[in-house]
Amino acid sequence: MLVNISYNEPKIKSTIDDLIGKPFTLRERWSMGGIGSGKLMITQTSIDIHNLLVLDQNINQCNIELRPKGIIIHFRSLLETYGLIIPYYKLKLYKGKAQEYSIYKDQYSIKVLANTKNIHSFFKKLNEQKTKNAPPSVDEI
Repeated sequence: MLVNISYNEPKIKSTIDDLIGKPFTLRERWSMGGIGSGKLMITQTSIDIHNLLVLDQNINQCNIELRPKGIIIHFRSLLETYGLIIPYYKLKLYKGKAQEYSIYKDQYSIKVLANTKNIHSFFKKLNEQKTKNAPPSVDEI
């Protein structure tokens, strides 16, 4: 779900909270060592996101926020902030070249540059959260 999250709209906020959970508490954030990525440089996107990013001449960058049942990828276009809401069960994460990660959800995709050790460790934490929140497999039932 791609939404404009620039304004405090209770209906959108409750939809996001229902889909991927409420934000982690301060204690949980501290114990996890943080829940947000640093600035990630966007190298390629799907057409829907690309159409938003080309509206201005700014550098295309985003950041990722972890939630209990999913992630939010935040990015800006013009003076608006957009969020790509991805539940863990719909998240597809690939490590392409040594310097790039691909994030997919249905028809949406974003490729980001991973040129520091901090970014690689964040994606490792993201993958651990995804695995921890995965639905049980047939063998586990």
